[in-house]
Amino acid sequence: MVPLTGYLLVGAFLFSAGLYGALARRNAIAVLMSIELMLNAANINLVAFWRYGDTPANLTGQVFAVLIIALAAAEAAVGLALIISVYRERKTVNLDELDLLAG
Repeated sequence: MVPLTGYLLVGAFLFSAGLYGALARRNAIAVLMSIELMLNAANINLVAFWRYGDTPANLTGQVFAVLIIALAAAEAAVGLALIISVYRERKTVNLDELDLLAG
């Protein structure tokens, strides 16, 4: 059986990699993928704390994980729609070149 610290270390590594990707990348699609990675790290932690909690019959960790999965799907759909719209207008997905206030 894997101890709780193993899951927490994997979650921390995934969250750190996602945070680095979200802050260091210039491509909007890579930033969205990094945000998804951070949400998945949060899911790992929620399910791990549920599993090693006092009452595993209580499904709160799994319910929150399912809600985060639904939120991530909505975020991906809206984010990709915005990126496609911006790409059609500006012909780039580089975040440094996007200044929507300029004509």
